[in-house]
Amino acid sequence: MRLVEEALEEIPPRFRAEIKNVAVVVEDEPPAHVLEEMEVEPGDSLFGLYQGTPLPERSWAHGNALPDRISIYQRPIEEACEDHEEIIECVAETVIHEFGHYFGLSEEAIEEIEEKFWRGEAMDDV
Repeated sequence: MRLVEEALEEIPPRFRAEIKNVAVVVEDEPPAHVLEEMEVEPGDSLFGLYQGTPLPERSWAHGNALPDRISIYQRPIEEACEDHEEIIECVAETVIHEFGHYFGLSEEAIEEIEEKFWRGEAMDDV
């Protein structure tokens, strides 16, 4: 969970300030029904999952809802990475990716942000 907390600190402050009512949990691995729903093929991995209503899709009546949920799956991440440094990077990228879905970003936009992050570019201008 410490790595997830550190990754959350990497989210630019202007985005962090907009994060409301989101539960971030670390689970051992994704449940079988989630892998099936996400159509994850045997041999492929799922590192994280956003479940909720992205911000741009919310109506004025969205209040009083259960928290959105971001799950980070520890075992698949550890199995895919060769060392602790790679685990740190994978957790950070997964957290950024899943919060991208929370903000309603497309896969392409999320990938662009991830590339900027790994190139060390300032994330405040995203």
